[in-house]
Amino acid sequence: MSRWKPPGPKSSPYITPEGYQSLEIELRDLWTKRKEVTQALSAAAAEGDRSENAEYIYRKKELRGIDRRIHYLQKRLPSLNIVSQPPDDQDRIFFSAWVTLENEAGEEVTYRIVGADELNPKKHYISLDSPLARALLKKTFDDAVAIKNELKETRYTVVDINYGNR
Repeated sequence: MSRWKPPGPKSSPYITPEGYQSLEIELRDLWTKRKEVTQALSAAAAEGDRSENAEYIYRKKELRGIDRRIHYLQKRLPSLNIVSQPPDDQDRIFFSAWVTLENEAGEEVTYRIVGADELNPKKHYISLDSPLARALLKKTFDDAVAIKNELKETRYTVVDINYGNR
């Protein structure tokens, strides 16, 4: 039995200017961290037997993770499309919109639709590729949206659409 699994679907190539800037900062910080880890790795390697050297093994693993992320960012950043202008029709939901939804219980929740590289549940940023965001696209005020999963169906009503900063 093989461990191979097919690649996942490609994520949307859109990003906000703030998101692009944060990825650039992350890449710059990773290069700085890589220098530090490389120095610690060579110090651990100088200690002798590498097969039983926990510091050496840990630093090699950390360096692999940093290199993997650097490689991903170097390939991903040039392929991203920065969306800096709000759409002409600001009464509809498109990329980078702040959307306030009301559920059936009358509770309100606000999400921002961003690119897959900016996903952040703590900030209420949802990916453009998520089922909720795909259902919301091109909707307008008072439109109803239903999201189904294996367990239940959740219904929302669009209460507000905003393209400014929150």
